[in-house]
Amino acid sequence: MTRVHLITGGFPRGASAGHDMDYARLRLLQFLSDYPDVVTTTANDYSDIDRWLDGTSLLITYVAGPYPSEGEDQAIRAWLEQGGRWFGLHGTSGGKAARIEGKAQRSMVKGSHHATLGGFFLNHPPLRKFTVKVRSSHPLAANLPPAFEVADELYLVEMQGEHDVWLTTEIARDPSPAGFGFIYEADTSAQGDSKTRVLGYTKKVGAGAVAYVALGHCHSMLSNVQPFVDVSVSAAGETPPEFHGSWENDAFQQIVRNAIAWGIETA
Repeated sequence: MTRVHLITGGFPRGASAGHDMDYARLRLLQFLSDYPDVVTTTANDYSDIDRWLDGTSLLITYVAGPYPSEGEDQAIRAWLEQGGRWFGLHGTSGGKAARIEGKAQRSMVKGSHHATLGGFFLNHPPLRKFTVKVRSSHPLAANLPPAFEVADELYLVEMQGEHDVWLTTEIARDPSPAGFGFIYEADTSAQGDSKTRVLGYTKKVGAGAVAYVALGHCHSMLSNVQPFVDVSVSAAGETPPEFHGSWENDAFQQIVRNAIAWGIETA
């Protein structure tokens, strides 16, 4: 029997944190239902993660706010080193958002779990359409086109450590308007050409591995906190009351299938 542990949730506990957690949880469980021999346990955050990882082959996380404490991160790293696999989506690269005196915006705080995951979220501009490039030779790129377009939050993620990058996009600078999003000292997400941004990678951790994909924003009327969107999504800049973005994209759905297979079939 193979077991998967799925964490979906916002912060504080029970909050949506700007995402339709019920939708994301349901969709991920639907993907996992393709494996009748897999048992899935669920949680809303990383509490008692050491108890849940024992006997688990794959950890899947879709969170907005919850992040592992140092002790919980140590438990995850030890499990990875012994052969576990972690598939992190979207807000998994975030974490604690610190207040800044005199400003309404906050700044992300880098924690130990970012080194384990391999990426640290800086910011994202308003929802927009952009082209995702695929490195077709990567195992998680099976049955994907060389490029596809999505409407999503374009995450700016600072890489931590060594990676095998397979999903990217290009944008020369953060187009966020003044006062939007998070504050950061420098845009360390840009690669050597100053325009390539990493959206998906894998990295080895001992006998195990991590796969991270930055795509996947979704919200409902109850969870929407987007003040406006880019004109590429809505000419009037009005935020759709319900948004599923990449989740309705065939290529993204294939990515989720590939990642689950990567974590389960190699167990």
